[in-house]
Amino acid sequence: MAICVTCGNDYWLAFEIKTITGDVYTFDSFECAMEKLAPRCEQCSVRIVGHGVEVAGMFFCGAHCARVSGGLGGQVRDAVGAHPG
Repeated sequence: MAICVTCGNDYWLAFEIKTITGDVYTFDSFECAMEKLAPRCEQCSVRIVGHGVEVAGMFFCGAHCARVSGGLGGQVRDAVGAHPG
């Protein structure tokens, strides 16, 4: 069995994730993996578990938060599925 680095649970179905930097972490659930590894939105602090939006090295959960923070400047149509207005 292996111990989850996030919650400490000793679980027989635990799995490992190797990051691009070579770090290896053991988790008992995707929830724990996301809590440990997923970045937080620069604007609202939620975990970014989808594509998100990256602007100038900052990560946002979506175009709205990027826009509110000033990260997208005057762009209006900045996300897939955005209504053309």
